[in-house]
Amino acid sequence: MAIDSRVRERLVRTVASAKSEVRAVLRVRIVLAAADGLANGTIARELRVSVNTVGKWRGRFAALRPDGLRDAERSGRPKIYGPEVRVAIVATATSTPPHPEATWSHRAIAQRVAGAYCAPVSASQVGRILAGLDLKPHKVRGWLTRRDTPDFWQRASGVGALYLDPPEGAVVLSIDEKTAIAARSR
Repeated sequence: MAIDSRVRERLVRTVASAKSEVRAVLRVRIVLAAADGLANGTIARELRVSVNTVGKWRGRFAALRPDGLRDAERSGRPKIYGPEVRVAIVATATSTPPHPEATWSHRAIAQRVAGAYCAPVSASQVGRILAGLDLKPHKVRGWLTRRDTPDFWQRASGVGALYLDPPEGAVVLSIDEKTAIAARSR
């Protein structure tokens, strides 16, 4: 298996990096050993993996080059709720709860999202989405509300699209100045 010098250099950097994932390092070591001319059995013994594992990663690298060393897409249930519903759940959870309630419940958020955005979502799904984002609306004691501007959702959608599909070679940063923090009592 022949590897050009730029790809080999990139693979060697992956092995040498302390921040590389263990599984990525193992896959790269398999490919580098194969590029050095070692047989599958020898590689398997040296790296203490099965011959099938060596064959799998050699084949994936041969077919897809370095991209073949990443995890493949997994099958499974397709996502039911798109980013719009997730944004609606977060926007609802971070807004002032309806009077006389003091805090949001998962059931109340689900009802608000279902009514306002025609997205039937269960209370348990709201809980999973909020837990995944480490949002705890039931622990909030004060609210800073945003102005209700007509183009907010278009702007929020544009920002979300940057995170989901950033331009080639771009770095996406999010900065929140928290300008209204002085208005809150400590």
